[in-house]
Amino acid sequence: MDSNSNLHFKMMAFGFKFRDFFSPRKNILKDVGIKPGYHLLDYGCGPGSYILPAADLVGKSGKIYALDIHPLAAQSVQKISSKNRLTNVKTITSDCKTGLPDSSVDVVLLYDTFHALSDPNCVLKELHRVLKPGGILSFSDHHMNEDEIVSKITGSGFFKLSKKGEKVYNFQKK
Repeated sequence: MDSNSNLHFKMMAFGFKFRDFFSPRKNILKDVGIKPGYHLLDYGCGPGSYILPAADLVGKSGKIYALDIHPLAAQSVQKISSKNRLTNVKTITSDCKTGLPDSSVDVVLLYDTFHALSDPNCVLKELHRVLKPGGILSFSDHHMNEDEIVSKITGSGFFKLSKKGEKVYNFQKK
């Protein structure tokens, strides 16, 4: 990654600290239905804003996979995990493929990432593959309106809208 990309990531991470102070990520996750023991994939995890609240929800018996295209995201998540002694968090650096087994994930968080994906259909196909039957794709992207969100996710043929929460849309694997 070039220095401009690193600078952009660091500025984004700094901005998220303010966002998360005024709008804690645990409040966003309330609408998802995450339970202890779940395996969760935070796709496009960025600096790791959802790692601690998700870790509280999945508990020690759960697992969190944090995926991002940017190596600094993995470093940031690893620092959070180390500082908080989280042993059930694994980072993945990728722009599409997760490397996870078929039907191994209960919930995928896809927040404020979809609009920037180079191949959104490849990503939706991969998320469908790794989600367990009936698994949840929790989606939010403030760069898109409701009609766009629903049509792009359900239009893939992989997911159906199951619940529109206050802050997120939950889609279920077909």
